[in-house]
Amino acid sequence: MVWFNPESRSLIGPDGSLDVPLDDEITLKLSMLIEGECEGLGPSQAARKYNFSKQRYFQLRTAFFEQGAIALRSQKRGPKSNYKRTHEAVRQIIRHRFLDPDASADVIAQKLRQCGMDISTRSVERVIQEFGLQKKTPPLSSKT
Repeated sequence: MVWFNPESRSLIGPDGSLDVPLDDEITLKLSMLIEGECEGLGPSQAARKYNFSKQRYFQLRTAFFEQGAIALRSQKRGPKSNYKRTHEAVRQIIRHRFLDPDASADVIAQKLRQCGMDISTRSVERVIQEFGLQKKTPPLSSKT
């Protein structure tokens, strides 16, 4: 029988123990699944012991069955790609900025929307800032 001691962060068995690094989330989640499935602790108690919900326990269990231990690693949340500011949208923003340097981000966004691109004014502003295409403001002249 192997179990995880949260206070000492170690796996403890009949013949010794093994310390688990603080940032090792895979071992922690795998320990939870082992205790819940193999050691008789049950899903609810195992999830509670490891500060997970019962629903998350079953999500991790399913991921483990489908892909193994590597599936227990946390994934980056949110969109995986820049789906609004595509390469074509960025090219068109830069093109419009060079064709009309005085056009505002709102005007460029409106032109792109008229061409069928789904893009916001804020996305246009971000591209302009990212590529350093902001309007240069003349320095204030000082009166002496």
